[in-house]
Amino acid sequence: MRKWKAEVWPAPDRSVKVDDMSNSSLRPVRVVVLGGGTAGWMAAAALARLLPGRASVDLVESEDIGIVGVGEATLPHIRGFVERLGIDEAAFIKATHATYKLGIDFRDFGQIGESYIHPFGSFGEPAADVGFHHWWLELQRQGLAGELGDYSLAVRAAQANRFRPPSHDDSLSSTYGYAYQFDATLFGPFMRDFAVGLGVTRHEGLVTSVERDGESGDVRALVLKDGRRIEGDLFIDCSGFRSLLLGGELGAEWEDWTHWLPCDRAAAMPCTHETTQLRPYTTATAMPAGWRWAIPLQHRMGNGYVFSSAHLSEDEACEAIRAAADGKPLDDPRILRFRPGRRRQSWSHNVVAIGLASGFLEPLESTSIYLAQMAITNLVELFPQGGQIDPRDRSEFNRQVDIEYDRIRDFLILHYNATRRDDSEFWNHVRTMTVPDSLAGKMELWRRTGQVESYADGLFFDQSWIAVYLGQGYFPEKHDTRVAQVDPAKVKMALDRLRQAIDAEVATMPAHDEYLRRESARLADAA
Repeated sequence: MRKWKAEVWPAPDRSVKVDDMSNSSLRPVRVVVLGGGTAGWMAAAALARLLPGRASVDLVESEDIGIVGVGEATLPHIRGFVERLGIDEAAFIKATHATYKLGIDFRDFGQIGESYIHPFGSFGEPAADVGFHHWWLELQRQGLAGELGDYSLAVRAAQANRFRPPSHDDSLSSTYGYAYQFDATLFGPFMRDFAVGLGVTRHEGLVTSVERDGESGDVRALVLKDGRRIEGDLFIDCSGFRSLLLGGELGAEWEDWTHWLPCDRAAAMPCTHETTQLRPYTTATAMPAGWRWAIPLQHRMGNGYVFSSAHLSEDEACEAIRAAADGKPLDDPRILRFRPGRRRQSWSHNVVAIGLASGFLEPLESTSIYLAQMAITNLVELFPQGGQIDPRDRSEFNRQVDIEYDRIRDFLILHYNATRRDDSEFWNHVRTMTVPDSLAGKMELWRRTGQVESYADGLFFDQSWIAVYLGQGYFPEKHDTRVAQVDPAKVKMALDRLRQAIDAEVATMPAHDEYLRRESARLADAA
């Protein structure tokens, strides 16, 4: 449980306390954020809110440049961000037409017809210092266990379309977390209004040139089309895939991962709801050349087909999502193009890239906003004093970002490689491809022993890996031998009691849409 809670609840802020910052004699660092999408306004709001007196924040954006905005699914860490900035959750839910999310339902990934939920919660509890999945594997071997998801409160609640926030004690109702599913086109403006209210200055305009210091190479100012100069000490590149500052101006190298993550396109299409029940989870269904998402929002369904352009044309993908999407189309499919990978350095000179300007790993596990949030948190903790950047802080920031990207990359590749599908050229490719050594070692350890490689830094701990391994039928050859020393009938009785307790808890939860209505009514009453 501790690992799961550490994953859901962000670590305490290690940055300087607000009182200390406000009393600092150092002049504020002039921060200029380029780009006003999700990452840009998240960064601007966080710096203004968490570093009062230490940072003055200007943001440059242009209405002529669109944002990459579709239905957005997130991870539980977003809750910590919302809470830390002092944003009321109910107001946030209403403004972004959000729903709650207990996990992701993966369909047809291991084999066509199979499905499993990767929950934001645990499967059972360890017993006698042996992980729950080892006990389950032994009973499953003997034909005595139910489905793995039967022993997860998050899974069972999701399957029943029920939701209630977890408790903060050590009871069964504390064994899960939740995230949000929201309209990305509304999230950016919401964060913009919040940030401007904190004192962030917004500049509308297109950047036509970048001024740099002739000696250090640092960026000194952004020059806009109308001639205005926006000077700064630290520049945050949130210009999306263009990476205007870090990639374009500073030439930071791109590390391409399409040989491991071949999906490089998405055909996104909003639809009406086909049912009155709002599912508290995202659905990811494997397709012949990739997979498609279904994200339920309050006002519509978000649908999209993430695919490999080497295996499917854009026109074919658009036709496929029209045929397979949940609900009636509200617009034509829109093609989004991307390259999986990351910059070899996300902080170079006095430019920090956050969001798509730093890297992108496709939306399979809803990690995009998490990666932006992670970078923002690390920047706050390593923020320069008085504009003087310590090279050691810059190196540490890059190290932490690299770890996050690399470990998420491995986890995403696992979904493709740990498959038994051989029904298309795409699935044959990903099933037989050579994976990174870091992932190969993890998979080999699991295959031999049923153990999950542990690490302190990075996203997705053992419960997540177990969900995908077992959910996709990638079973280990052996598991912990200590479980065979206990009478299986006793173990079965314990698992049956856990399943009954979970089902009883789920029965007390309100329906997901009912809980949303309650929160909306509470907000209206408070107003």
